[in-house]
Formats: sequence, C-alpha cells, structure tokens
Amino acid sequence: MDPGRVAASCQTAPMPFGQQSGPPASASQMKELSTLLGEAGHTDFRDARGPMGFTQRQAGGKFTRDEADAFLDRLRNAEQGEGGAAEAPQRAPDEPAVHHIRTDLLVAELRRRGWTVAKP
Repeated sequence: MDPGRVAASCQTAPMPFGQQSGPPASASQMKELSTLLGEAGHTDFRDARGPMGFTQRQAGGKFTRDEADAFLDRLRNAEQGEGGAAEAPQRAPDEPAVHHIRTDLLVAELRRRGWTVAKP
C-alpha cells in the first residue's frame, strides 16, 4: 500500500463542527425546557450551561430531540425531588456567584490555580 494514501474504510463521514447529530427538538420541547430551566432558577440556556452541562451549541438554544428529552427528564426528576439535575443556588442578580462558597474552599481553589490569596 502507498504510504501517502489513507484507506477510506478507516475514515468516518465528515461532519461540520457544531452540527447537530439528529433531528432538531420540537417547539413544544424547547418551550417546556425553557420553562423548567426558569423554574430551576436559570434566566436562559447560557445561564444554565455550567450547572446543566450544556455544550456551547446547546447554550445557544440548539438541541436535538434526544438531547431535549434527556434534559427534560433530568429537570422533571429534580422537580420531583429525585435529584437528577444540578440545581443552581437562588441568588439576586447583583449578588456575586462566589458568595455561597465556603471561604476555605475558595482560597484552596484559587491557590491551586496559582493565585496569591491574603486577608484584607
């Protein structure tokens, strides 16, 4: 075999970066997902990206039907007290997100990342 040639059987079909791998979520799925995220304390999909584990594409409001179903199940289970979703702490919009973190844990994490931490 020619060393400069790649066997076609070893390659997968090309897929553009960020493209959905299935049919898009329905309007009713998106509406319910948005409602449940609001009830969980999130303002939009971007706000829920970290706690829910959304990808960048999902944070932009683009979901496949299967993805939407999976997140809807997580949110419904959390709503029923089964702990399926990571719930965001309730806070005022002007309150810093780190307010609810124990000081010793915050200091340890900042030092681990190379920051210098000192008392005021």
